[in-house]
Amino acid sequence: MELMVRDGDYLPDEAGGYRRAEGSQELLQRVLWKLSIPRGSFPLLPDLGSELYRLGRAKPAQRRGLAQQYVVEALADEPNLTVTGVTLEQDGTMEVALDWQGEALAVTVETGGS
Repeated sequence: MELMVRDGDYLPDEAGGYRRAEGSQELLQRVLWKLSIPRGSFPLLPDLGSELYRLGRAKPAQRRGLAQQYVVEALADEPNLTVTGVTLEQDGTMEVALDWQGEALAVTVETGGS
C-alpha cells in the first residue's frame, strides 16, 4: 500500500496518521509520482521518472507526440497498464487516459511546458 499524496503533501486520516491507497488508487499514486519525477534524477534508478520536463523545449507541433512517448516510457514497467490516450492542453496541463486490468483510469499532470 502506498501513502496518498496530493499537491506534494501526505493526506491525513481521521486517526492522526496518513491515508493509504489500495488497488487502482495505489496505481494512480505511482503513475503520478513517475510522471512528476524528472527521468534520471535518482542515480541508482536512472530509468525512474519521465522526460515531460523537456516538453517546453520542443516545437509546439511536436509536443503532443512527445508527451505520449514520454508517458509510455515512464510507465512501461507497470504490469497490466496501457496508456490509451494523452491530451496536452495549452496551459501545460496533460490528461492521461489509462487502462488497468480492464478498468478505465485517468490522471491530470502539470507538465510545466506549454
